[in-house]
Amino acid sequence: MKNLGIYIHIPFCKQKCVYCDFISFPCMENKMESYFECVLKEITKKAEELKNKVNDYSCKELEKYEICNDISNKKIDTIYIGGGTPSIVPAEYIEEIISKIFEKYDVSKDVEITIEVNPGTVDEIKLKKYFEIGINRLSIGLQTTKKELLKMLGRIHSYEDFEKTYQIARNVGFNNINVDLMIGLPNQTIEDVEDSLNKIIDKSPEHISVYSLIVEENTKMYDLIEENIIKLPEEELERKMYWKVKEILEKNGYNHYEISNFAKQNYESKHNLNCWNQHEYVGFGVSAHSYLNKIRYSNINNINQYIENCKNGNSKSNIIIHENQTKEQIMKEYMLIGLRKIDGVMISEFKNKFVDNPVDIYRKELNKLVNEDLIEINEDCIKLTNKGLDLANIVWMEFI
Repeated sequence: MKNLGIYIHIPFCKQKCVYCDFISFPCMENKMESYFECVLKEITKKAEELKNKVNDYSCKELEKYEICNDISNKKIDTIYIGGGTPSIVPAEYIEEIISKIFEKYDVSKDVEITIEVNPGTVDEIKLKKYFEIGINRLSIGLQTTKKELLKMLGRIHSYEDFEKTYQIARNVGFNNINVDLMIGLPNQTIEDVEDSLNKIIDKSPEHISVYSLIVEENTKMYDLIEENIIKLPEEELERKMYWKVKEILEKNGYNHYEISNFAKQNYESKHNLNCWNQHEYVGFGVSAHSYLNKIRYSNINNINQYIENCKNGNSKSNIIIHENQTKEQIMKEYMLIGLRKIDGVMISEFKNKFVDNPVDIYRKELNKLVNEDLIEINEDCIKLTNKGLDLANIVWMEFI
């Protein structure tokens, strides 16, 4: 039996962070009720289509792409609720979503259910509700322990808010918690990074994600940098931060299993690993992405249009096809996302999935990367070198 992931996008937030280019909408509480009604309808309708091949909007529109396959032999092994700030909405909405998924889909007994939480947006009552409805993993967006850096990022919380949220979560019973941190921030020093790491390690979360800041156009931070109001650290300093993170976390028992992710033993994120291993998933809500039957598609980004289409029975207009993959594209993508993992791409697993040997197929690309000391090829593994970790984008470009 194959596994299938589910992603739910909650686009609401209290305040847009200056670096955020995700599809999120502050101060739109008046849209919540309508939005969740539509998400619940989408969950129900998609289950009916996928299980019964109903000749309705998605299947009629997308049957040529063979998206509407029978999922009766697939179990849901991960549910990920992201945003936006999912924890800002009333817990009852989250409960309805989880209940509907369990009602309509075959959910594995050991399913991993994650919700993203921002400090200051949850209390004991809300966290207890999460725990009671089966959510078993929290991902807390801290980013940094430094007050001035939190303010610069436009975060609505303090480090003290994080400490309170974390302790309540532990008291409630959560034993699988991820903490998000960021490096490469304007005015951030290596000492700042070390201080944040040491404070978080003292709390012993099961998982720590550390992301380098990526400045995207159409964000406030992009404008601030263009106007020379703030300045990013030099690339050399940012890489020193990265290696300091790796050194400290590995020294404290965290396994570095993906470029930006570290976990205690057996606490790697199933959701993330499934994505990097090219497993299928279905997304619900505005801008949510899906991957089924070699097709990558998503819902539209406009929340008002998403709701209107849903209410008017025109949900097919919410869907955008991005890619109908050929075997060659699937193999290249498998290499690209597989090389995000520290263990890299297992040659035997590639052959099991595609029959072909990646060393033969990509001999030219791999030889070039080996000669540049960006990857190494062992008996059953193709993976990044230390130099490759610093220059991973160059490696990935060979498979685009």
